[in-house]
Amino acid sequence: MKIAVTGGKGGTGKSMVAVSLAVELSEKNLTMLVDADVECPNDHLMLSVKRKIYTKVYQPIPKWDFDKCTKCGKCASVCKQNAIVFVKDKYPAFVKDICIGCKACLVACPQKAITETKKEIGTIYTGKNYGVDLVSGELKLGELASGEVVAEVRKYSEEIAGKIKAKTILIDSAAGVGCPVIASLVGTDYIVAVTEPTPSALHDLKRVLYLADHFKIKHGIVINKFDLAKNFYMEIEKFAKEKNIAIIGKIPYRNDFVDSMIKMKPVVEINPKYKSIFGKIIDKIS
Repeated sequence: MKIAVTGGKGGTGKSMVAVSLAVELSEKNLTMLVDADVECPNDHLMLSVKRKIYTKVYQPIPKWDFDKCTKCGKCASVCKQNAIVFVKDKYPAFVKDICIGCKACLVACPQKAITETKKEIGTIYTGKNYGVDLVSGELKLGELASGEVVAEVRKYSEEIAGKIKAKTILIDSAAGVGCPVIASLVGTDYIVAVTEPTPSALHDLKRVLYLADHFKIKHGIVINKFDLAKNFYMEIEKFAKEKNIAIIGKIPYRNDFVDSMIKMKPVVEINPKYKSIFGKIIDKIS
């Protein structure tokens, strides 16, 4: 089973929920946790995992043969990222840092003067602790193609899961609803949408659940820090009832969660009383 943990707004506790669910699931079946927040991965910190490099992630970029180039400028005209700068009667200048590897320039060049090379855009790591096999992606500093790195993380995690025969794959997504999140959600069996009782969190919850409906993925809501603001907690309950969405978990705000981050240990290890909360969430997903 593939379970995605998302929620839209940053800081709602997605990683905490993903790590806690992974630790609980690992007690019954071999479980893999995939940290797909490639711009800010932190699951390895919460699990005290010493990551090892599994592979590098590369993106295709163009390479010019100026002996063939006729300075027509067609490559620059089709580049939507403006990564190719063209001045009449000059060879095109290429700014590789903003290229997204779409290959439109290769197709457009009438002289076939452009071939494909590659640049490094990220790294995929592996590690294990608390019975959880972790696959973690990280975007190279300064690069833009986070969606492509997430797609590669998903691909390699499937490969690794097949080798170790993992029964459950948990995918911890980035914040938002953009390409990296879409790449995290596609192909999953269930979405755990983590929110908190604030206006911005409810707004973003609605956006991410729109994606869940679009991709026809079953989903439920986990309300983190539910006891901090009763009014907006009730707003989330009202929304869930109107849309017929199950609230599969309610997590209180306690200092144990702060201690978990400081000590780099899962909260279910800091205080076993939380095992029942996450156990009930797992039961409702199943």
